[in-house]
Amino acid sequence: MSEATVDVADLRHHGSAGPGGRADDEPLREDIRLLGRILGEVIGEHAGPDVLELVESTRLEAFGVRRSEVDRVALAARLDGLDVRSANHIIRAFSHFSVLANLAEDIHHERRRRHHRRAGSPPQRGSLAATFELLDRAGLSEDTVARELAGALVCPVVTAHPTEVRRKTVFQVQRQIAELIRQRDRAGGGDVDDEWSARMSRSVLTLWQTALLRLSRLRLEDEIDEALRYYELSLFDVVPAINADLRRAVEERWPGAGVLRRPMLLPGSWIGGDRDGNPFVTADALRRATTRQAETALGHHLAELAELRSELSMSDRLITSTPELYALADASGDDSPFRADEPYRRALTGITARLAATALRVLGTVPGGRVAGPDVVAYAVPDELRADLDVVDASLRSHGAGALADDRLRRLREAVEVFGFHLCGLDLRQNSAVHEEVVAELLAWAGVCEDYAALDEVARVELLAGELTLRRPLVRPDAQLSEGARKELDVLLAAAGQVALLGPRTIPNYVVSMCESVSDVLEVAVLLKEVGLLDPGGVDGPTCPVGISPLFETIGDLQAAASTLGAVLDQPLYRSLLGNRGDVQEVMLGYSDSNKDGGYLAANWALYRAELDLVEVARREGIRLRLFHGRGGTVGRGGGPSYEAVRAQPPGAVAGALRITEQGEVIAAKYADPDLARRNLEALVAATLESTLLDVEGLGQDADEAYALLDDLAARAQLAYRELVHETPGFVEWFRAATPIGELAELNIGSRPPSRKAGDSIADLRAIPWVFSWSQTRIMLPGWYGTGSALESFVDGSPERLERLRDLHRRWPFFRTILSNMGMVLAKTDLGLAARYAGLVPDEELRARVFDRIREEHERTCRMTRAITGEDDLLADNPSLARSIRNRFPYLEPLHHLQVEMLRRRRSAVSGEDPDDELTSRNIQLTINGIATALRNSG
Repeated sequence: MSEATVDVADLRHHGSAGPGGRADDEPLREDIRLLGRILGEVIGEHAGPDVLELVESTRLEAFGVRRSEVDRVALAARLDGLDVRSANHIIRAFSHFSVLANLAEDIHHERRRRHHRRAGSPPQRGSLAATFELLDRAGLSEDTVARELAGALVCPVVTAHPTEVRRKTVFQVQRQIAELIRQRDRAGGGDVDDEWSARMSRSVLTLWQTALLRLSRLRLEDEIDEALRYYELSLFDVVPAINADLRRAVEERWPGAGVLRRPMLLPGSWIGGDRDGNPFVTADALRRATTRQAETALGHHLAELAELRSELSMSDRLITSTPELYALADASGDDSPFRADEPYRRALTGITARLAATALRVLGTVPGGRVAGPDVVAYAVPDELRADLDVVDASLRSHGAGALADDRLRRLREAVEVFGFHLCGLDLRQNSAVHEEVVAELLAWAGVCEDYAALDEVARVELLAGELTLRRPLVRPDAQLSEGARKELDVLLAAAGQVALLGPRTIPNYVVSMCESVSDVLEVAVLLKEVGLLDPGGVDGPTCPVGISPLFETIGDLQAAASTLGAVLDQPLYRSLLGNRGDVQEVMLGYSDSNKDGGYLAANWALYRAELDLVEVARREGIRLRLFHGRGGTVGRGGGPSYEAVRAQPPGAVAGALRITEQGEVIAAKYADPDLARRNLEALVAATLESTLLDVEGLGQDADEAYALLDDLAARAQLAYRELVHETPGFVEWFRAATPIGELAELNIGSRPPSRKAGDSIADLRAIPWVFSWSQTRIMLPGWYGTGSALESFVDGSPERLERLRDLHRRWPFFRTILSNMGMVLAKTDLGLAARYAGLVPDEELRARVFDRIREEHERTCRMTRAITGEDDLLADNPSLARSIRNRFPYLEPLHHLQVEMLRRRRSAVSGEDPDDELTSRNIQLTINGIATALRNSG
């Protein structure tokens, strides 16, 4: 078969704009052609020539639609007439095309980065090298660096929110294919030999014959294990390396600052601790999560010690070690005559034995099947292990073996600092309404208050504050409590047990969802006291290893965030507790629910305003504020390039510390291999340093005027958004008919239910399936709706007002990022395809009424975006995405048409087909999978 048959891309529509763009992208086009040809051969051989012909003719028509050479209606009509089995072949083929195109793009990004490094190009924006160049030019003093980077922290927190549609098996096959392409690149590219071609064909065949869908929904334990695999894939290598590079760079520039004594970059997790709306997070689940994390960390450290023991074979007949090293060696119990002259191996034998004993103590077993000696003293804390490794390090340097100390040993020392025995901090999270119910039950059982729910806020705070001065628990272990209250207490008791076993870094934070009041925070404090985590009467006042982080999610809660935090800090006992935690208060900001509540522009501005107000409260109260950003993968849920997003935060909002959620398909996109992980983590750290140490807002004396303008625009945008989403009669009916929201619940992509509670309102729906559904229909409404109306009504034909917006776009990173991310969403929107989904709404009048408003707002938003940016191309500032869209979007065309047709058949009672037909349902799920894969940041 010729290369022209099944190609994932048409050469006439590839290549990036600009000088040299097509030449730079030629390797990408070659990869896409090659992978498309191999997939075509596999389809032809294993599905038959008729299927291949069907796939190829559909491909040609899909590209014709994109070039406006083929009528979309004609393609849709032909696909609508397919039988369900033929439709299945098309869906599978085009889903695999998207997978392979994504792989080719990722490899090409790696290729371009290698090229720039070899060519000695200037450091890439967002890299640590580029950031330190900026800091060098700023001439920062040691005092400034010491003040601003005290307690510096960057913490990406992996969550279980389900938008990753790929099975682990499919992911592994994709990695095989990617590695084969890398091998060809290392060999110089060009023609490939028969053995390489055979291996690639086998991998693509495996992909074709592997089911894309899971047979059953992921269990929580599966999600725990899925997240942990990224440590072996990249994080064990990359996180310690970045911390070491950071420490070295800061010490070279500001040796007297005394900062970064501890790692700045620390990973976190919610998987197994986030109970908000997930009934599967139990005490056993929390113990499993923290135990598996500890097993992963200890297994890594033991494996590295074994490698070190093999590598450090130096003989004391040739070198002289330090007395401290000899002391470790003599205490190891290793009396083998074969190692009598090898002090490092003997010392490492003892270190390994102590770590194995530690594993046995905390896990009940030793990873890797190793055996722990019966009389060996376990390490009490990771610092003891680090101290022994420091002895080895100092000894190596004493006899000129610093190069060895800077290799594996340095990485292990950093890894022990970062990962300890616990691997990563596991946050707890629960909804404030649950806390209220549990506390009310405990108070009633103890005879303290019969009806806590009936108290007003003042009375609640007084009662809770009084309880927090007392050490006595409210209930005994044998108390007769409801199932819900018992479950909540059991989770907290498990957390307390794991903190005692693995150390205080195991459970660092408790996030309070839907936090609206002081009592919402104090209720958590009472529950932490009940299980012994909070001690109200220590020598120096109240102490607790777990910080309480209020989460402000809705527009109203964000607007009230500063006053709520201020009122919490006015509580003497809480303020004293915070003082014993270094005066650091974490506040979490919810991007998803605020967007669902008020729309894209209103939510983003509410977040910015909330941060400004919270910074002012922190300044007034003399505390350090640490913000935790609950961002998702899509722009509608706070997504977009992380570097630009962090730099777009208001002055003082970063302050050396940043926590941010990583979820769904974004995790694999960022951390599936060391190169990707390094680039993405560097971007987070770099942006944090720049936002902390430099003035990146750029508004100067014009800030108040700019803020007032955004207040105005946000109010206009929220009004337009709410008029459609919350006030249009029949909108919920339209949404449920025009999108696959109901079918998403059947896709086995996570353990969490799609709704917090039973109900048919938008408010009851979780933000993730809300955004995911709009992405599937290519409307992408959460990422833009309402903004066009706001901008147009503000400008109102005035050249002066338009110029004000253009000036803000040039000067203000926040406003520029808002429009850039929105441009990305608008470029992915396709209202021609969306009209097909709207056709699923049975009520013709409702169908037209809602969709006409969506279409008009889309046109308005595109028009105003172009007017402000001065660019006709919505992706003028993102050529990489523009190229990606050209590569992949033609293959979305058939998937969308077939999804609509399968939805129509399944929902129709008079179609002549069984609406519950298994293959029809599977086809719907496959299209959801394929579309999400091609869009990449779909949830």
